[in-house]
Parts: sequence; structure tokens; C-alpha cells
Amino acid sequence: MKKRLFVLAVVPLVLFLNTCKKEQGFSQPELTYPETKKADVADDYFGTKVPDPYRWFEDLNSEDVKAWVEAENEVTFSYLEQIPFREKIRQRLTELYDYPKYSSPYRVGDHYFFYKNEGLQNQSVIYVQKGLEGEPEVFIDPNELSPDGTVRIYLTGFSEDNRYAAYSRSEAGSDWQEIRIMEIATKKELEDRIHWVKFSGAAWYNDGFFYSGYDKPEKGEELKEQNKYQKIFYHKLGDPQEKDKLIYEDREHPLRYVSADVTEDSRYLILVVSEGTSGNELYYKELGDEEAVFKPLVTGFDYDTYVIDNMGKDFLAYTNIDAPNYRVVKIDPEAPEQNNWSDIIPEKDEVLNSANTAGGYLFCRYLKDAHTQVFQHDLEGNLVREIELPDLGTASGFGGRKEHKSLFYVFTSFTYPPTIFKYQVKDGTSEVFRKTEVPFNPEDYETRQVFYTSKDGTQVPLFIVHKKGIKLNGKNPALLYGYGGFNISLLPGFSATRIFLLENGFIYAQANLRGGGEYGEEWHKAGMLLNKQNVFDDFIAAAEYLINEKYTSQDKLAIAGGSNGGLLVGAAMTQRPDLFAVALPAVGVMDMLRYHKFTVGWGWAVEYGSSDEEEHFKNLYAYSPLHNIKQGVCYPATLVTTADHDDRVVPAHSFKFIAALQEKHACDNPVLIRIETRSGHGSSSTTKMIDELTDEYAFMCFNLGVVLK
Repeated sequence: MKKRLFVLAVVPLVLFLNTCKKEQGFSQPELTYPETKKADVADDYFGTKVPDPYRWFEDLNSEDVKAWVEAENEVTFSYLEQIPFREKIRQRLTELYDYPKYSSPYRVGDHYFFYKNEGLQNQSVIYVQKGLEGEPEVFIDPNELSPDGTVRIYLTGFSEDNRYAAYSRSEAGSDWQEIRIMEIATKKELEDRIHWVKFSGAAWYNDGFFYSGYDKPEKGEELKEQNKYQKIFYHKLGDPQEKDKLIYEDREHPLRYVSADVTEDSRYLILVVSEGTSGNELYYKELGDEEAVFKPLVTGFDYDTYVIDNMGKDFLAYTNIDAPNYRVVKIDPEAPEQNNWSDIIPEKDEVLNSANTAGGYLFCRYLKDAHTQVFQHDLEGNLVREIELPDLGTASGFGGRKEHKSLFYVFTSFTYPPTIFKYQVKDGTSEVFRKTEVPFNPEDYETRQVFYTSKDGTQVPLFIVHKKGIKLNGKNPALLYGYGGFNISLLPGFSATRIFLLENGFIYAQANLRGGGEYGEEWHKAGMLLNKQNVFDDFIAAAEYLINEKYTSQDKLAIAGGSNGGLLVGAAMTQRPDLFAVALPAVGVMDMLRYHKFTVGWGWAVEYGSSDEEEHFKNLYAYSPLHNIKQGVCYPATLVTTADHDDRVVPAHSFKFIAALQEKHACDNPVLIRIETRSGHGSSSTTKMIDELTDEYAFMCFNLGVVLK
């Protein structure tokens, strides 16, 4: 239903009640929020009538919504502009972020590709060089493609003869991609254009590539319309998209993801089919046979299995079937039944986080209490060596083709800036290839990992980072960050902008909540579907631990999270509004009853459950942040952030949430929303990232009473 409603926008009057006392405390501005009209809209869920007075926010193109957005932003930015140290924060964040950033080199024939950002460029530039000693040359500079620097470019695949590179181009933060082709030697862009692509690579075969595409959406509905009937196509170089060959579609199941990949030897095309963000089926076909059809390799959507590569006719696969912590198996396609599988890397107590082949070996990355261990095996599974890492942290990479003798990996931790290492496959030696130089002294800070007890007795790991010598007196400002979902693991990683918090006396805490992948599929399942409340309990228990152990106190504690983490913050602040001083929910899933009706939200039903089913409706309704805001409650100072081009978690979630919060909130704590333009599910440029982080930090510090150094 899309009713046109009028927003009665009141021009906000934002005044300081008192002059801000320097270094003695902070006076809160007085706020007048826009008056947001409500509609008489409700849905009946299995006999429960649920009002949805802000349904009209779902029509993102309406003039009423645009007027409301403008009015809310006026209130928010008027407030932020009066924070006396806002520009000081922007200046320091800019200084901290202004250092060269590199990706690992990726070898393509005789060439190496890498991304580099000089420091403050809006987008990283793609470079190419001949050999490791060659002179780097600009391959594509996305910063030249739009005035505001919001066009993103990613390399998505290379032709079998190493002549062409496919890349995706997206604008203003949208998930929609356009695939284009460049000739590597001449840097000439071909005329090929592939439109209406999402979540797809370019899997090359012969003189073209396979990709996942959607039908063109209705005009004006591109950022909202439910994405259905994803298909696999083959594009031949030089052809218009209209001539692309349809390889696979399923008209009986519109809400499925499909993707395709080609094995390194070009023998097989692998088809992955999933009904959501976890659980998938696998099919394959022989590419040399024109009459070949897809044959099943793994069926059913209860588990995750992915082909790593093939060994002749057999497949190496990474799976959690009969192995919640994952294992690597060999599958004979002529006898694909599970009882015929043979273990190459059996399941261990630690989680096998990833497995891939490179240099003729198998590299297995494990998680042990949320930090990385890496092992090299031969293709029969025999251990060659454990790869020695610099410290407890996170290692990623180890990718390459069979013929590569050296590989690259990146290591990082909370206080160890990303460093690229070159690894010799044969003798297992590592050397620093490129070290990141950041203007801070890591020796000034320390990281510890503790385990705290959640509501049901579960032990949950928590990383705590702070300045050395900090006093545990309950007076330190603290930021607690979490995610807790989709089998995603929060691992130690460096953030230059986080240094601003640490140098100003903050304690940064990162919780490894259930729902993530830190301890395998059992840990994931313990925080999904009907167990989702465990995630919020874990987060709340982390906050209580920090307070009880005198790291901080309730009036000095802020919480933050984005996307599923935005849901986490929304649920935590509505369930325990007394526990936090500041809440920063970013691009959050706030309306748990209708999330599946927009873009790719249907794919999250395997994680959350759907309100279309009674059992799941009751569960979702019990914690949905939008539906659990209560009249007359004092909520934490809240700054919701979202963006107009977020077509993953549509901004209507955040609009509804803040409108309800402003209506029912019952104290002087500010509850505001910051709505970015030409940005999406995450900042679309460095400039926008620094701007948004400046405002989040300014809002947080001001409302925690932090005196900046």
C-alpha cells in the first residue's frame, strides 16, 4: 500500500541552553523534531494486529518522504554543527587516514594487479605492472569517473589467455553493477556492457564469461523492488547483452541466488544455488561437451558446500556436512553420494574458516578463539607446515594458480597495520613485501582477550583494546561493537580512525557473539532463527562485563554496529535502554516483519525466519527494534545512520525506527538520524566515510562528556 501522506515538517530550532563549559562538562542543545504524520495502517499476523503507521516511508520516491528526509537532516546537522570539537575530530581523522594503502598483488600471466590509495583518494586506483620489478601504471582510476568520487570499480575476472580483464562498476553505493571489459596490454576499454548485475563475478571460458544477472527493474523501483529470478548467462566478447546465452534459470523458485564458476583447468562449470545467505546446492557440467547438462553434486539447503577446485575428474570441496567446524573432502562426480566422500582435511576442534588451492598445495585457514592459524597441506591432505604469523591476529590471502611459486598474504591485528607478506610455496619462508606506515605508535596500546558469561552460561570471547596504563575505575569512555549473524566472524583488524578513540582514552571492545562463525556452524545456529535472542543477550552481557570489571560505566558506554549489527544495536537499546549512554545503529534491519519484501531481503529469511510463518512471526515481533519502542521510556542518545542508495537494507527501516523513537522517547537525550546522499550500504567514498565518522564520533563524545586531548 502506498498512500501519499503529508509530512508536517517543523523548522527546527536548535539552541544551546547554556554556553558549553570548556573541560567541565557539556550542555545539551534543545531539539524540536519534525512532526511526522502517521497513517491508519495495520496488518493482521495470525490474529495479532500490528500497526504500521509509517508504512508510507517505504515509497522512497515520494515527495513526502523527500521532504521528511530534508527536515530530519536539518535538525541533525544543526545539532552536530554546534558540537564545539566537531572540526577538531574531522581534522584528526583526516590526519590518521592519510597514509598509502595497498592490496596484495594479484598475478595474471606476466602482470601483477593491485589497488592503491594515496591516502585520501575517494576510491583506490587499480594499477598494473609487468613482473614484480616492473613500473606500476594506472589501469583504472575510478576517481576520474564522477565529480564526487562515488563510482566504485572492482576487478571481477581475467580471460583464460590473460588478455582481458572484466571489472564491475557501481555508482553512489548501490549494489547494482555494470560489467565492462579492458584489454590489459593496451588499457583499451571494449564496448561490451552488461547491466543489471548483482553479487556476481565474471567466470571466463573461451572468448567470454559466465555471470549472474537479473531482469531490468521497473523504472523508479531500482533501489527497492524485490530482486527475483537471478539467472546465469554467458556473454561472448563483442556481442550486445541482448545476445547473451541463458545458461540457467529456475522459473519455479524466484527467490534464489545463483552463481557460476569455472574450475582452473576449464573442465567444469560449477553452479551454486541457494535460498538465502546460508545453505546451498551444487551442480556441475562438463564445458567441453555441448550437449552436457547440469548434474547434481550436493542437494538440499541445510548445509554449506563449495568446490575449491578439481583434481582430474574429482572435486575438492569445503563443507560443513557432518562437520560443523568444516572439512575438506574429495567427491567423485560419478558417485557423489556422501557415503562415497573421502576426507582430505578432517574436521578439527578449531573452525576451518577457509580452504583454497595455490601453487599446487592446499592452504587451510583456521580460527582459534577468533584469531588465525594457517596450515599448508599437499593435495592429498598431508601436512606440510604451519605458517608462522607475526602475532595473534588475522591473516588472509594465500591465493594463486597451480603454477605460481610464490603467493601473497596480509596480516593485521588491532594495533598491527595491514602488512603484505610474500610467501615462498616450496620452502615456506615469508618476507615483508609491503609494510603499512601509519602515524601512530603501536607500543602505546595493548589488546587483551577475555571470556565472559552470557545469560545462559555460555562463555563468549571479547577483545578489549586500550592505551597502556589505563585505570580501571569505571570512568573510561568505551565503545562496544558487535555483529552476531550470518556466520560472519569478527576478527582482529586494524582501523586507523579507531586510533582517534584510543588516544582520547576510549576503551574499544569487540564481542564475538553467537550467530557469527567464530566457533563453526553450531555457534552460528545458536544465534539464528528462534535462537536470535541469544545474540542480544551476549551483547548485553558484554556491556555488563565491561561495567562490572570497571572498564567503564553505564553513562560512559556507547554501542555500535551496522546492518545486522544495526539490528543488534536497535534490539539491545530497546531491551536495555538503561545500560547504554549512546547508541549508533547504522543501516540496520529494524522492521523485522517486512524486511523480506525489499530487494534481496528475502535471502535473510534463512537467518531470521519470516513473519509469513506464525512461529517465526512471534519470535521476530518479540525483538524487532521498531516494534519494541515503548512510550515514555528514556532511550540512550541515538544517532541512526543510513543512506539514500542503500538497496540492501532499504532506508525505510531507519526512517520508521527514528520516527517511532522521536514520537515515544521520554527524556532530553537526542535521538537523531543522519541520511547520507549518493551513498549506500556503507560509505561510497573516503570523503563521505570521514564525514560520517566525524559526526558519529562527535555525537558520541559529546553525549559521553569526553574531553578531547
